[in-house]
Amino acid sequence: FSVVKGARELGPEAKTVQLRLEAPAVNGVKVAKIYTFTRGSYLIGVTHEVENAGQKDIAVHAYFQLQRDTETPAGESSTVSTFTGPAIYTEQEKFQKIEFKDIEKGKAKFVEKADNGWVAMVQHYFVSAWIPEEKLAREYYVRKMDGANAVTAGVILPLPAVAAGAKATQTVSLFAGPQIQSTLDQLAKPTSEGGIGAKGLPLVVDYGWLTIVAAPIFWCLEVIHKLVGNWGWAIVILTILIKLLFFPLSAASYKSMAKMKAVTPRLNALKERFGDDKQKLNMEMMNLYKSEKINPLGGCLPIVIQIPVFIALYWALLGAVEMRDAPWILWITDLSTKDPYFVLPIIMVATMFIQTKLNPTPPDPIQAKVMMLMPVIFGAMFLFFPSGLVLYWVVNNILSIAQQWQITRMIESGGKAANDAKA
Repeated sequence: FSVVKGARELGPEAKTVQLRLEAPAVNGVKVAKIYTFTRGSYLIGVTHEVENAGQKDIAVHAYFQLQRDTETPAGESSTVSTFTGPAIYTEQEKFQKIEFKDIEKGKAKFVEKADNGWVAMVQHYFVSAWIPEEKLAREYYVRKMDGANAVTAGVILPLPAVAAGAKATQTVSLFAGPQIQSTLDQLAKPTSEGGIGAKGLPLVVDYGWLTIVAAPIFWCLEVIHKLVGNWGWAIVILTILIKLLFFPLSAASYKSMAKMKAVTPRLNALKERFGDDKQKLNMEMMNLYKSEKINPLGGCLPIVIQIPVFIALYWALLGAVEMRDAPWILWITDLSTKDPYFVLPIIMVATMFIQTKLNPTPPDPIQAKVMMLMPVIFGAMFLFFPSGLVLYWVVNNILSIAQQWQITRMIESGGKAANDAKA
């Protein structure tokens, strides 16, 4: 193909600009590609124009392909990473992510023939996708390139039969841009609602295995952002709202831990008294729990129930391109990158140490040492996490400390008052 002369820039009043490429005629058949770019849009129209000046009718197929190397994107690590590679969506199998290693081994599984769907190349924050019109027969393919550290993914579409002396055209949409949730949602809508019928396209945002929870969480984050106009403060407010939502569960957990902390001296006394008789020690401990109305697992169960929500929020913040280059305050100018001065991770470690001190000391010395090391281990991990994620953990920790301190104080003052009354 060679470029045909024409406009290369959008004029002040123009909404679109086209780039036309033409190939030399072969056996009387002339092919042209027309790329149509629209102002303010990441959607590109790619039209094939086939002119048949020959003596026979022809039937041709058009190939729409994406190519990418298999290297890990710059800046990603094993602790902070999202899916990178080809993805195919069809009504039959829905959203299918295809791993590079499966392609290299020839074990990639996906729907090959359909009359719907799209093919994409996905990377953290960005996606390119060929999106043909619905109800057109198509064939998907994914291949490893010979002699290169790269793979290709694409779709083959039959063009309408072109009679001798006639011309046929077909247009396919190419989306190439950031994974902005609102943009992807709009494209997924049918044409009657202003979309292009790219059903399932929002799924390219990698929310991990808890998409069903993470997607609504990010929707809430977007609503808050529209009100406050800052993604950092939106994270703070969302964390507070989630904390309020789970307040009853958290309160039950902290009450259980506070009671456990209050009876720790008595547990240590039992351990000294019956240390050589494990059966007797366990029986006396259970009697103590029963008399004080303490459930040893009461502090764990409410936390376990909340874990899926916290993991989903983690993935929502990690996968959202809206965090990229989004400032919060002062030195935090990009919530998608690490804190340049490590202030937030240091605060997070400090708050974790405070939480450890508020919790009852485990009776097992080894377990107690592990609990004291946990803040340091988490701090080392979070040094290079996106600052938006660390901000969430810091706010959550501060709220937890305040709630735990208040409940512990109430439990301890209540126990002291009961002892005074007995005296």
